[in-house]
Amino acid sequence: MSQAPLLQRREGDVCYLTLNRPEQGNALSRELVDALDGALDDCAQRGVAAVVIEGNGRHFCTGFDLSGLTDETDDGLLARFTRIELMLQRVARAPFHTVAVAQGRVMGAGADLFAACAQRVALDGASFAFPGARGFGLVLGSRRLVQRVGAERARGWIESACVFRDTEALGAGLATACAASAEDVVLERPANRTDCLLDGAIDGHAEIDDARDLAALVRSAAVPGLRQRVADYLQKQAQARTSR
Repeated sequence: MSQAPLLQRREGDVCYLTLNRPEQGNALSRELVDALDGALDDCAQRGVAAVVIEGNGRHFCTGFDLSGLTDETDDGLLARFTRIELMLQRVARAPFHTVAVAQGRVMGAGADLFAACAQRVALDGASFAFPGARGFGLVLGSRRLVQRVGAERARGWIESACVFRDTEALGAGLATACAASAEDVVLERPANRTDCLLDGAIDGHAEIDDARDLAALVRSAAVPGLRQRVADYLQKQAQARTSR
């Protein structure tokens, strides 16, 4: 029997969502994205005060699940990336405080998930990268990253696809805090649910920004040959690993 891709537990008015694909680095599969969407619905309906997103195992989230690529089509991949962008928008606009607690590798769409949360804690030794644009021409989460670290820094990270550590993430503003372990994390949640709703209400550009983000993603993903670009990226990554 396969394990659930997402674990949920409640502690008072806080809901903990644990990405539960440790053997795959908690990569975002269809099933995991569906489970996250369902959990966000449930949390909104139950009126929780805060949602903490964690990763089971060594890594927080290594990005988009690229397994089974031979069975994918360009259109199928576009649909999956679109689902992820819509899920990230829900996290960023959530009517509750959102917290990411990240260890190990925080890559690609996993780093975008981290950036979408209001409170972002990098555990000791965590590493980050945004390889999508350079790797296979995908524009995902760029504006949210710019909001966190500024345009110049965001462009540098995206264009170079560099890997950087927890201390740099903290210094740049991608992380709001560093901690030795998840047990050391202190939730900095707002006084009440209304504060989160107010944050969304006073952001007059929210819907326009979200629509522009989605349009940018679709334009980049709709360029013919997406599956081949992803396959070429995976081959280059494999060659780089064998040459070390």
